[in-house]
Amino acid sequence: MLTTTAGKLLAALLIGLLIGVERGWQSRNDAPGSRVAGVRTFGLVALVGGVAGLLVERDLALAGNAVIIVTAIAIGLGYWRTSRASDQVSATNAVAALLTLALGLLATCGFAVEAVASGCVAALLLASREQLHSWLSGLSEVDVQATVRFALIVAAIWPLLPNHAFGPYNAWNLRYLWSVVVLVTGFSFAGYIANKRFGHGRGTLATAALGGLYSSTAVIASLSIRLRGATAGYEAIAAGIAVASAVMFGRVLVLAAILAPRAFPSFAATIGPASVVAIFYAAWRVRNASEDNEGRAASDARNPIELLPALFFAALVAATAVATRWADQQFGDMGAGAAIVISGSFDVDAATVTLGGLPPGTLSPYVAGLVLAGPVLVNTLFKAAIVLVIGGQQRWRAAMPLLTAAATIAVMIAMRAAA
Repeated sequence: MLTTTAGKLLAALLIGLLIGVERGWQSRNDAPGSRVAGVRTFGLVALVGGVAGLLVERDLALAGNAVIIVTAIAIGLGYWRTSRASDQVSATNAVAALLTLALGLLATCGFAVEAVASGCVAALLLASREQLHSWLSGLSEVDVQATVRFALIVAAIWPLLPNHAFGPYNAWNLRYLWSVVVLVTGFSFAGYIANKRFGHGRGTLATAALGGLYSSTAVIASLSIRLRGATAGYEAIAAGIAVASAVMFGRVLVLAAILAPRAFPSFAATIGPASVVAIFYAAWRVRNASEDNEGRAASDARNPIELLPALFFAALVAATAVATRWADQQFGDMGAGAAIVISGSFDVDAATVTLGGLPPGTLSPYVAGLVLAGPVLVNTLFKAAIVLVIGGQQRWRAAMPLLTAAATIAVMIAMRAAA
């Protein structure tokens, strides 16, 4: 329907009516005759834009452009007249009308779906005036700085980086490595928002649990950055590190059962005791974590987006990628286990997928379980090293659940390998 002329004009009209309904509702209490634009006017503005678009499509660009220019001038004059008469400086109605004109034009120029979607977003933004103003009034300087920094990292830098392999063994990809920075700072930013919304303790634990389902390594790196700069509230951050670790153990057991079922019995027997240790530490840390105002105030007072520690973490991932490629090229098929273990230092899930994709008979189920436990051990030690390097004065206390779980895995691997 949106490909026909009638359908395009209908889409333009619907955009105008939608925005017009919102604008009319906002000015419903204004005196009669004081409103420049309402439902009918916005509908007509969108139709004018749609007609101009049809003129352009039919090689009547001069006429179409003239219609757009005259309508835009009329909207500007209307805003000028209203602002002088009522001594108001808000340009929302004028901007909304110009946007409606542009969306009507877009709807008949082959982008009807995009125009309708943009109209819905515009109406939502216009209807959210009170909520947005209330939200803005509650922002602190730290909130604004953190939001701008994270937007710079995600929207300004990441899309511009080259997306191809380079470096030793072609092991590096700048966009992938920067995505590691995005992950670490993203979890820091999410934790900061959660802390402000739910309080220091609950916000930290919620971020750790949800983030651990995706990347416990990145979550623990972000928590270590917070631990290094914190002056209070250590217990909640340490509890978050323990929770993220416990979630990781549960996640890899589920993934192994799905992706590498032959290796699962041996794998579960090897890391099962460490999983119990991780859950015990998490429960103990959560019990000790208290909702103290001092910890929350200390967390809210500092910008959560720290770039240098995140870059250091990305450098570790880059070094791990080179080591993985080196092991694979140096030892060939014999290096499959070594490559799985090394690659798992940052991403245990990738190691699980790799092992599950090996041809049948490459490794016996018993050995495959031990090999898959290797990445979990290396990853746990890797995260402990991150906490010890970045975590500041409380680093040993926060790293203890990771070190204990790693020691348990190492003992189980040694016992089962000797059996």
